[in-house]
Amino acid sequence: MNDHLAQQDSWITRAAGWALAFALGTGAVASGGAPPERGGEPPEIVWQTLGVAQGLPTEKVFSIVTDGDRVWAGTEKGLALVEEGKVSRVYGVADGLPYPVITALAMSRPGGDLWIGTMGGLARFSGGRIDAYTQLSSGLANDVVYGVACDGPVVWAATAAGLSRFDTRKGTWDIFDTSNSLMHEPWCYGVTAAQGQVYVAVWGGGVVIRDEKTGRFREHRDPDGEPEIDLFRNDGLMHDVTSTISVSGRLMWAGTYFGLSRYDGRRWGSWNQDDSPIAGNFVIFIKALGDAVWIGTDRGVSRFDSVTWQTWRRLEDPTKNEYRFTGADGKTAVMPAATGPAHNTVYGIDFAGDEVWLATAAGLSHGVPATRQSHAESRVIKQARGERQ
Repeated sequence: MNDHLAQQDSWITRAAGWALAFALGTGAVASGGAPPERGGEPPEIVWQTLGVAQGLPTEKVFSIVTDGDRVWAGTEKGLALVEEGKVSRVYGVADGLPYPVITALAMSRPGGDLWIGTMGGLARFSGGRIDAYTQLSSGLANDVVYGVACDGPVVWAATAAGLSRFDTRKGTWDIFDTSNSLMHEPWCYGVTAAQGQVYVAVWGGGVVIRDEKTGRFREHRDPDGEPEIDLFRNDGLMHDVTSTISVSGRLMWAGTYFGLSRYDGRRWGSWNQDDSPIAGNFVIFIKALGDAVWIGTDRGVSRFDSVTWQTWRRLEDPTKNEYRFTGADGKTAVMPAATGPAHNTVYGIDFAGDEVWLATAAGLSHGVPATRQSHAESRVIKQARGERQ
């Protein structure tokens, strides 16, 4: 099974209730290459967690995608649909899924089809029907699908034996691997499509990019060639073992087993636990929004806007949680939180407007700006802060 799934914490926390993070001011520039213009102030967030008690078939959630007011969660035991804050339906193999363990989800737009990557094939959910695609029934490179991305009518699947391209309009398949691309390894962990480019996170092969118009490939590798550390900071991609990739505007973010990298088209920046407040070096999933990126690790979740850092994590005592904020001056404020995301191991991230959803090893966590909470919930926030009522 995917290393991402194998490296999860051995304990599972109970489903959490409302949690808290604090909004603090930001400053100018963090280290790591030339940063973009900074975005808005870091959001104050209240978290709610959905687990088995709320209808999930299992607490282990490996992927998440939002679709308006609906949320789709890929779990270890099928596909769950969340509506109005609760699980309304669960789909499994009996409903057409090729395999119960769901590793990746993506929505095609326009069209609204849901594409599902599993440990046993690819599937499309459209019009209430699930169609499966496997090595034996289609042009899928391998049945172990780690990542899925949609680009109009084209669907990309990152598999254990290369990258598959499915043109749903023409009904044609293409496979890219070590024989016809720049991949040094065929093991593709993540894929995303943006601005006419397809970006692939390759295990042991860095980042491979395909231009859809020309069909040409280019790559980014770790230039120092050191397999255990980042020998020269900001010299290029942090490490060749890339696990996840996300693109927003001119910024490409790459998550590796040894930290986070950012490329703005000219300069690189890289961050790990030795030189930054990132939650953990083992980056499992990243999702960019504007000029900020959310980083899911095995030690908590961080948000970084190239200026300031925020990190939410559970402590060793699962009833205690921690929120960290680091400003541009490098000073970190550490604060207790009422609760936190359901688990420190975060496998997936997506957004619905100003809300954030996390797929974790112990359920779904839903983050909502605190300003939208009720008076009673605001009172809880003030109490946690130690403010007067």
